[in-house]
Amino acid sequence: MKEKSNSEVGRVMRDKEDERVDGSRRSWLIATTVAGGIGGVATVVPFVSSFAPSEKAKAAGAPVEVDISNLKPGDMMTVAWRGKPVWIINRTDKMLADVQKADKEVADPETKNPFSLPEPDYCKNEFRSRADHKNLFVAVAVCTHLGCTPTPRFQEGAQPNLPDNWPGGFLCPCHGSTYDMAGRVFKNKPAPQNLDIPPYMITGTTLVIGKDEKGEA
Repeated sequence: MKEKSNSEVGRVMRDKEDERVDGSRRSWLIATTVAGGIGGVATVVPFVSSFAPSEKAKAAGAPVEVDISNLKPGDMMTVAWRGKPVWIINRTDKMLADVQKADKEVADPETKNPFSLPEPDYCKNEFRSRADHKNLFVAVAVCTHLGCTPTPRFQEGAQPNLPDNWPGGFLCPCHGSTYDMAGRVFKNKPAPQNLDIPPYMITGTTLVIGKDEKGEA
């Protein structure tokens, strides 16, 4: 076999070296491109997030729209507004009768001493709800004693931690305060005031919390 000359051997070695360099360069270019893409994402994300609401705006709380089309009589749902739970309850006729039954047992039946929100004018009635939707009860689920969240106890009658003549309502598990089906606190309980009623309005099957005919809260 004919041996290659020194010049041929050198040329082959240079070609291999060039291929290695070109391969390394391609790898470096790919890595640089990927890194550039990641860097692009890193610089874009903060820019995009600058359009998001500030923490102060979130704390202020924009109105919340809730679809109540599937809220059946006797059902309850909880949504968040201003960082607090808000109940929406479709009260039955029996529940409304329980409100009337509790009139003489609650500390402030007409909510003359509201808690942290002024009572909306349209809720200044026995059921604390809009007259054209008296079955719908909307209330901030925060006990007016020390801020715990009461639990629903809709069933009437004797139950643990409740009186034998319990008419149905809510029990705060922290210190035993009880509220009727209109969020009114019963007499001789730690909680000093009724549950807050936020401003709200109803349009069709949508309930808006934090806004009414007077504007946003």
